[in-house]
Amino acid sequence: MVRAEVAATVGGEPVTVAEVDARERAVRARVPEHALPRPGTREARQLRRWLTQVLVAERVVAREAGTLRGADAPPHADLLPDTLAHMEMGSVAAATLADPVGRAVFADVTAGVVVDADAVADYHARNPGRMPESAVAEHLCASARRRAYRRWLDARCAELVQLAPGYEHPGDPRQPDHTHSH
Repeated sequence: MVRAEVAATVGGEPVTVAEVDARERAVRARVPEHALPRPGTREARQLRRWLTQVLVAERVVAREAGTLRGADAPPHADLLPDTLAHMEMGSVAAATLADPVGRAVFADVTAGVVVDADAVADYHARNPGRMPESAVAEHLCASARRRAYRRWLDARCAELVQLAPGYEHPGDPRQPDHTHSH
């Protein structure tokens, strides 16, 4: 049997280069060519690194789905109602919410997140008239849930994921295509 080239492992289970290739083909099939980097460029390698991050995050979430305590999947728009919420979540974590399983895991992981009355009153005092207190509580709780999910996902990925050389996180300054600077 030929062993597939591995881009990463999640809990010891491989994510193959072929899976990354397939995800890239799927993205390229639905996104206009001019909106994506040309294959073989530094930017295209960064895209593949990001796609690998999405694939491993989806695997981490799928593993967690086996331990769900019965949470229902909320509608996508309830979890990411606008661009700001999407940015707050981060692109990889947000990508896991495209699937109902990811949204059910989100609901399960964040079920205990609450915002206390002092936080609501403080926000309302700093932003008088912006929204009623009940809406402030809902807004702050939704934001706290997104942060909690992102932190949970980051921690689980750190625990379970091993990335192969060439498939490092796109923001890892040790990888050769890293370009972020201040």
